[in-house]
Amino acid sequence: MHIHSQYTVDVLVAGAGPVGLTAAGELRRRGVSVRVVDRLPARLPYAKAVGIQPRTLELWDRAGLARQMLEAAVPMLGQLLYVDGAERQRFDLVLPPEVPYGFAALPQYETERILEEHLEGFGTRVERDTELLSFEQDEDGVTARLARTGVDGGGAEEVRCRYLVGCDGAHSVVRKGLGLTFEGGAFPDEYMLGDVEVDWDLPPGYGVRSLRRGADGTADDTLVCIPLPGTGRYRVSTTVPPELSAPGGGGAPGDGVAHGLQNGRAPSLAHVQAVLDRLSPRPATASALRWSSVFRISHRLVDRYGRGRVFVAGDAAHIHPPTGAQGMNTGIQDAWNLAWKLALAVAGRARPGLLGSYDAERRPVGEEVVGRTVRHAAEGVQADPADPATVMLREAQLLVGYRGSPVVDGEVPRAGAGPGAGDRAPDCGGLRGRIAAYPLRLFDVLRGRGHVLLVYRPDGTDGGVERLADRAREASGGLVATLAVLAGDGAPPTGAGPPAYRDAGGEFARLYGVREPTAFLVRPDGYLGARLPLPAEESLTAHLARVFAG
Repeated sequence: MHIHSQYTVDVLVAGAGPVGLTAAGELRRRGVSVRVVDRLPARLPYAKAVGIQPRTLELWDRAGLARQMLEAAVPMLGQLLYVDGAERQRFDLVLPPEVPYGFAALPQYETERILEEHLEGFGTRVERDTELLSFEQDEDGVTARLARTGVDGGGAEEVRCRYLVGCDGAHSVVRKGLGLTFEGGAFPDEYMLGDVEVDWDLPPGYGVRSLRRGADGTADDTLVCIPLPGTGRYRVSTTVPPELSAPGGGGAPGDGVAHGLQNGRAPSLAHVQAVLDRLSPRPATASALRWSSVFRISHRLVDRYGRGRVFVAGDAAHIHPPTGAQGMNTGIQDAWNLAWKLALAVAGRARPGLLGSYDAERRPVGEEVVGRTVRHAAEGVQADPADPATVMLREAQLLVGYRGSPVVDGEVPRAGAGPGAGDRAPDCGGLRGRIAAYPLRLFDVLRGRGHVLLVYRPDGTDGGVERLADRAREASGGLVATLAVLAGDGAPPTGAGPPAYRDAGGEFARLYGVREPTAFLVRPDGYLGARLPLPAEESLTAHLARVFAG
């Protein structure tokens, strides 16, 4: 078989699901050359992952993608819980007013379409019918072997790349090639999914969870319906009927991992109707079946998120129950965390250890999500012992943070005193610029940027900001932008220094818990790399030395 070796690329991404497309898009947005390969001939027309968390929308805002996603999605307003036909709880998804986005539902194929079009805007197309067979890495790069899987074949190809990112799912070739462990277990039951229209009179925008209890009081039959775009359209799931159940649970392709959609046993509209007849809290008829499948659930986590120049993200690193729509969103955050660090490494601007912080920051998140979704699958989110407000913020992924990371520095404020180093950088409103006649959100001025140094001055002047901006620019090789946030009303200064915004309503000061002159280093993934009291020239230089090569 002839081997082609003429292609060279900075990063090869295996897998063109939402996680791989996110990694590729963020790398291309930073000027990194990327190839994305996927063994499938086209996007799958399945509404697999449908829940979009507010934190994911914040990341898409940073990339300029929020509008497209919002226009394609529908709001998720809450969940209605029924037990033995009676309504037991109405769970409204309500977040604090400063959070810019609510919960949404969007079929996975639509998420992939928008991300793929975004990637194509950078001149990169997904190479379909192309499978990663194997790879070898050395100190200087990775040599990957690809094969065309389509009807036209095309032989094998050898690709030399600087880094390889495995976003290739639960049966990841990259994970296996690295020899990573994938410890965990599997749920014994199989489930079925159906994408249908339901004509009941329940309020739109609410998920429906309907349980029937057995003689011992435990749930022995469950219906879960998640709203989708379209009138009366839902993704319906329940335990698989006996006639569709595979002996021994089959479906795992030889690696012992049984997770995700199973082939060859598609439920019919009659199967969906049968479960509605048993469990629907209102009279309901299902129609317009778009697709259906049987699926299995495992819960597993890798022992590390990468080795050397090769990394894993998304389902290649962690799989778990779909409870709370955490999986795809967690994978997208994996990809964002890794992409900005890889971009610096490709440019020769990353300090040793920066890429290692990907595992240090994201593997604890994966471990927490796997454990929580397994508990919630067994007991329901409503059984969570945390107070409802905390549960809501955590499900929205707004409490994910990296305190203690090897690449964050600075103050950890007292409880309730704003975000500390490693925490999510919150949005705020009411910022006034020099020219615009309308107030701006903080996320408006962060959109499209990389690292941003926010310098807050409670005295309303921009004294010392230009000096700090010079230090940031020098220590990062021009990769950190600086913005001043100044207390008070009126127009901000119009000097030649960094752009300045007035915190006219005091919202920045309140949400960031700051009264003294303070510098906040916002990373490209929207987390605080540092919170430093002014004067901060030396401490800022020391922090940037953890991230940027000199």
